Amino acid sequence: MGTYVRIVAYGEDIYLAAMSLAGIGLSDRAIAAKTGVGSGTIRRWRLATKPPSVVVRRQIADAWAVPNDSIYCYLLGAYLGDGLVTLYPPNAWCLRIYNDRRYESISQEILAAMRATFPGGRVRSHPASKVAADVLSVRHPAIPRAFPQHGPGRKHDRAIELTRWQLELTHTHPSFLIRGLIHSDGCRAVNRFRTKLPSGRVAEYSYVRYFFSNVSEDIRHIFAEHCELLGIRVTQSNHRNLSVSHRDSVAILEELVGPKS
Repeated sequence: MGTYVRIVAYGEDIYLAAMSLAGIGLSDRAIAAKTGVGSGTIRRWRLATKPPSVVVRRQIADAWAVPNDSIYCYLLGAYLGDGLVTLYPPNAWCLRIYNDRRYESISQEILAAMRATFPGGRVRSHPASKVAADVLSVRHPAIPRAFPQHGPGRKHDRAIELTRWQLELTHTHPSFLIRGLIHSDGCRAVNRFRTKLPSGRVAEYSYVRYFFSNVSEDIRHIFAEHCELLGIRVTQSNHRNLSVSHRDSVAILEELVGPKS
């Protein structure tokens, strides 16, 4: 069983510098004099069979790449819709997405996307404390790299822009991004109405509409931009809601998203 060393007062750069000096044969006392780290700490680092956790996490984050482009785009949409990224000191990163408890299949799809995007990450689901929703979460060192839109405060209080590498993926797989956005912050509604025909008979009609609701103007723009790539006509219903009601556009979303379940 390997020995793990936890760095509390020293960062990765100090550790790597100390190990480099140890590699050329300097004594623990000489390394301590050069780095300012106690000789006892230098000795523990040198004798450990595995690097400290801070180094391991950095290596995992640096080695991460998008495993599956379309699944990542779906998870990105779910994050932009109703997700948040949290840092638990010293550097444990967590992605959480809230999903209405009524839609179990969507929760399972999001959890599967988390597992696929962050192999080896800690994925879990638990009930939210104050609302009828499930909290879907994953912990992994690469989360801030995967979602550079993270930052302090709520997403609608800061600028949200996709990076160049993200746009290359989402422009190739816009349907997956839209599916994630609607799953997390959209809905499908059936409008029904009655009208009296010239014959006197009252006819009942219904039609499907899709809505995407988000306070962030930037995120609404991302939704509309990617709908346009697929020929989906989007209209602004009010200051926070976008709607899709044109028959051909609804037909596309019926194929891509369909009813929530």
